[in-house]
Order: sequence, then C-alpha cells, then structure tokens
Amino acid sequence: MNAWNQQGGRPPYDPYQQPYQPNQPYQPHQPYGPPPVPPPVPRVGLFRRLWRAVGPIAVGRKVFRPSRPGRVDDPVVARMQKIRTGVGLAAVVWVMVSYRLARSVGDFASDRVDQSWNNVLVLAVTFPVVVGVLIGVARPPARRELLRRAAKPFGSIVAIIAAVAVFPAFVLTGFVDGRFATNPVMTVVTVLVTLFAIVWILPFVIYGVGLSLVHVFRTADMHETVPPLLALVLVWEMALLDLVTGAYEGAPVPVRIGLVLGAPLSVTAVALWELRRLRVGYGLTLRGALMR
Repeated sequence: MNAWNQQGGRPPYDPYQQPYQPNQPYQPHQPYGPPPVPPPVPRVGLFRRLWRAVGPIAVGRKVFRPSRPGRVDDPVVARMQKIRTGVGLAAVVWVMVSYRLARSVGDFASDRVDQSWNNVLVLAVTFPVVVGVLIGVARPPARRELLRRAAKPFGSIVAIIAAVAVFPAFVLTGFVDGRFATNPVMTVVTVLVTLFAIVWILPFVIYGVGLSLVHVFRTADMHETVPPLLALVLVWEMALLDLVTGAYEGAPVPVRIGLVLGAPLSVTAVALWELRRLRVGYGLTLRGALMR
C-alpha cells in the first residue's frame, strides 16, 4: 500500500501547492523567493561589433579554418601539433642564439617570417599536385565529392596570395610614394587605402599565414586524412630546400643535420600517429576517402 492509498486514493498533501479557489486567480506558492535576475548584458559599441564581424581576425577564422559539418576535430591531435611546433621553434631559437646565426632579434624575426611565407608558397604549389593525385586515384563517386570539397581550401590559397600581393603592387605602381595623389580627393583616397592595408590587410596576412600552416590550408574540409598527408609532403620538400640553399650556415655539421632533419622527422611521427588515431578511434582512412 503506497502513500496515495493511505489517504483514500488521494496524493499526499503538498505544503507548497495551494488549493485552487474559483473566486481567486491561481497563484502557486514560491518558497524560494522570486527567480534570480540574470546579470545585465554589457553593451557593445557599433565599432566593436563591426570589428568582431568583419575584422581581419574574424574574417581570417572564416577563411582559413576548416568548417565542414561532421568533421572530426581531435583536441589531442591539436595539442600534440602545438607541442611539436613549440619544441621546434625553441630548438631553432637556441641554435640561433648559441651560434650567433642571427645578428639581432629583428633579423631572427625576419628570417622566421620569410620561412613561414616560403612554407605557404611551397604548400600552395604542393596542394594542387597532391589533391590532383588523390582525385586521380579515387573512384568516381569519391572523385566528385573531393572536387566539391576542394573549393574552400583552394579559396583560402587564393585569399592569402591575393592579400600578400597587395603590398608589392603598392610598391610597383608607386601608390605608396603618392604617385596617384594628384589632387585633394586622391590624396585622401591614398591615405585611406594605405591605412586599410596596414590596419586590416597586414593582420589578415599574418594571421592567415599562421592558420594556413596549422590547418594545412583547411584541407580537413576535404577529408580528415588529407592534412597529415599533405604536411608529410610539405615538410620533406622544405628539408630538401634547406639542403639546397645551405640553411643554418655557421653551425656545426651535426647541429645542421639535426635542424634540417628534426622538423621532417618530428612531423612525420606526428602525422603517422594522427593517421593511426583517425583509423583506430574514428574509422577514418585514406582508402575510405578514396572509396578503394
């Protein structure tokens, strides 16, 4: 016999529930007082809202980060890539300082910027080759899908190259020297365009170069196995370029060998581990992407 039967078939008395009275509106009892008032939402100015919507960082995230629905985004893999990048950068800094390969901090920063831009250029050339090979060996249904998904990675390549091309175009056309500032109106236009290039295009390029290298031109939008595969090809290409150009001259031979081979070996280890993690943990393989 439950509590309802003990009270003649009625539910037990609830002290927090008031009986309904026809002549008065029903008002449930509130034993804990009025509901808490949410904190006021801080007002955001128009300029900040525009900056968050169309600023260089916001646009860079939309252009250079993968966004395919259903894409596997493993935080462990992302953490491992950051650790590898930090260790590699620390090793390069240690060698530069120990053997005085860079005259100043500015020279070192300039060298790293040039290296990053070279990586982007090599990646931009490697991308269509690797994607073309994958599409060529894929079965027809996968071929059509890979072609459709390659649109956004290809668009990110075009975006970063076009943004960088603005600055040499300014120099070659004489825009920076005020060649077109022949009257007051054109002078104002020249100043505004120059400010836009410094305030918007330059941060967009710097942020875009970093994201392009981290996300390998958002090729995860094609398939999760494409970024580690493309990173493998890119890093060995850069190692060959370092050997041809004689990178890290002035350091002992063992140190040079370690710097030249350290990056490709570490990237290869991380890429193979990432491919295995995708296969074991999520059932994603390159053969599956190609429907082979």
